[in-house]
Amino acid sequence: MNSFGRLLRVTTFGESHGPAIGCVIDGCPPGISIAAEDFQADLARRATGRSRHTSQRREADEVEILSGVYEGKTTGTPLALLIRNSDARSRDYQAIARQFRPGHADYSYWQKYGIRDPRGGGRSSARETTMRVAAAVIAKKWLAEHYGVVVRGHLAQLGELTPAQHDWAAVEHNPFFWPDAGQVSELEAYMDALRKSGDSVGAVVAVSASGVPPGWGEPVYGKLSADIGAAMFSINAVKGVEIGEGFASVRQRGSEHRDLMYPDGFASNHAGGILGGISSGQPIRVQVAFKPTSSLRLAAPGVDVDGEAVEIITTGRHDPCVGIRATPICEAMLALVLMDHALRHRAQCGDVGEVAPRIPSSRE
Repeated sequence: MNSFGRLLRVTTFGESHGPAIGCVIDGCPPGISIAAEDFQADLARRATGRSRHTSQRREADEVEILSGVYEGKTTGTPLALLIRNSDARSRDYQAIARQFRPGHADYSYWQKYGIRDPRGGGRSSARETTMRVAAAVIAKKWLAEHYGVVVRGHLAQLGELTPAQHDWAAVEHNPFFWPDAGQVSELEAYMDALRKSGDSVGAVVAVSASGVPPGWGEPVYGKLSADIGAAMFSINAVKGVEIGEGFASVRQRGSEHRDLMYPDGFASNHAGGILGGISSGQPIRVQVAFKPTSSLRLAAPGVDVDGEAVEIITTGRHDPCVGIRATPICEAMLALVLMDHALRHRAQCGDVGEVAPRIPSSRE
């Protein structure tokens, strides 16, 4: 499927090396102020070529608003956005057009459709995520204006490296979205060595949403946590998603893991802001694991479309770590899911109003 969401439904289209990529946002509320320049900041955060540690493909990523906006405000009708590709280099993929790169989607696409677009990975390219980030600009704006929700993220692990400390102020001032400014030079050296070796590495992105009211999400089959998980897993190269403590909760005792409640606030947030699939009013915390990039210039044995053994060498411009620029993508998916659930909650339970007692998100 190329669409997700229920009341706020986002459909993306286009390939990495096609003429353009785009999205249609259906169910967007009317009256949201939006202009083409509003998309540039987040698109620049996601873009390749912003440092030597990512793919050197350089796209302008200029958004064209095709419909759904009149005199600077959304109309409530389908909002269509388009970005034209301008720096595709399809010749880089001629040698592997009839080969399957190990660890890539080439083989599974071939098995499903009997045909594939080998140029830059086609639909399975990270280029597709550009439109998710664009769509989420509207979601972030709407969530902030209506509920004071703030969605933000950072790189929480690069290979075996983890932050020694956490400072949100540092995140937007280095190309890694890293929360410890003192470690940036170490990350630079790490990535320089990795790039010279021709290999790649994985990463973990942590993303959170503060200000989310309690009550968003639905029991059993519409759990907020399930929709967040599905949204994160829809991002290319994602192999793991955790809510709150995630797998670390296996080592905890129940007396430690349960988030005690007091009149002046929750004592902890091991659940990551979601209880029974419904938001608790605490910050929602999500961690997303990205696998190492599969497109490498290191030779490896492989198979072609005729079933013959071949040597695979991938040329072109690729990220040695896709997680480095995945922070705005994870933020986008969390924001889009939250806006969809906010609209769903308002539709069903808007008359309920605020229910007492409402426990503060933290005792601090």
